[in-house]
Amino acid sequence: MTKNNYKKYRRIFTIVVDSWGFGSAPDSAAYGDDGADTAGHIAAAVDKLQLPAMQKMGAFNLKHIRHVPPVRNTTGYCLKMREASNSKDTMTGHWEMMGLYIPEKFITFTDTGFPPELIAELEEKTGHKVIGNKAASGTEILEELGERHLKTGEMIVYTSADSVLQIAASEETFGLDELLRCCDIAREITMKPEWKVGRVIARPFVGKTKDTFTRTANRHDLALKPTGRTVLNDLKDSGYDVIAIGKINDIFVGEGITEYMHSKSSVNGMEQTIETAQRDFCGLCFVNLVDFDAKWGHRRNPEGYARELELFDDKLTELLPYLKDDDLLMITADHGNDPTWTGSDHTRELVPLIMYTPSFKGSGILRESDTFADLGATIDDNFNAGTPANGTTLLHYLI
Repeated sequence: MTKNNYKKYRRIFTIVVDSWGFGSAPDSAAYGDDGADTAGHIAAAVDKLQLPAMQKMGAFNLKHIRHVPPVRNTTGYCLKMREASNSKDTMTGHWEMMGLYIPEKFITFTDTGFPPELIAELEEKTGHKVIGNKAASGTEILEELGERHLKTGEMIVYTSADSVLQIAASEETFGLDELLRCCDIAREITMKPEWKVGRVIARPFVGKTKDTFTRTANRHDLALKPTGRTVLNDLKDSGYDVIAIGKINDIFVGEGITEYMHSKSSVNGMEQTIETAQRDFCGLCFVNLVDFDAKWGHRRNPEGYARELELFDDKLTELLPYLKDDDLLMITADHGNDPTWTGSDHTRELVPLIMYTPSFKGSGILRESDTFADLGATIDDNFNAGTPANGTTLLHYLI
């Protein structure tokens, strides 16, 4: 025990199940999301759902869903967190977890597409004509324009309800290196205040016809740098390991990261986490599992989402034996993306925080948190690495 009379941990594993919302937040109506419930509506839409590892930790004592009842004698501490920032996107959610508040939404071009001046500059500087320039899902835009792209070499540029400029191109004909070059140019162009999107995303694909197009794992996000210091900076500057798995390194543009791994899928991300748990390090392993959001939430596929949750729970079962008494596991989400909701946007929801270590002597449901930043404050407090701008530690609840 420390002088504060609560336990500290040598390693913390924070896993973001990207978009796994736990029901409407108090301000959901302001975002058009009153009634959204990612976890609940997925469970209601499928014939079965088995999530024994998270069930035992107490996740479904916190949130009652179909198929997975509450249990007695849980092994973890669970709570719901509200987002304080004015958004429901990936960057804002992750940045707030690590101590930053984003009071203003990132600019979006959902309704209008990008301005002609932006497109003209992008065409001039890349040397490629642009097609698309509208809000669309990644699969829909490939079905509509992928074959034309293969014939003409024109770049497919599109956006979504998020603050993103996405460029889709064939790895086989356009080339991955050329796509990344064009995305670098797009990032530079969109640093202008009136065009400043949160992320430029390279969306490579393979295939010859609309029936065979498949997006590859070589996606690359070019995000804005965080607006201030985060918990990750505190940890790195204090000499701790900060291991990023999945798109964490992209979201934070490498700020505060000591090592990173690209994941081919959410299952691969969990495999990398399991491998990392078998290593000797001291600090944070920060993981994002994007398939829940990109493959199932945005595509409004509750069945696929449910199966992905089961795969995650299976991998979680494999991870648990590698956790030591001085390890802390934290499972959370960055926003919702209810696959039964209208449109294809994220949903403003509460998110879970599920905490587990083999050395817990207690368990239960904790008070609802009014900011995601409590997660980061807990990490900072654990390592005595700094005092984040926002958030309150939860360590004293964990016994």
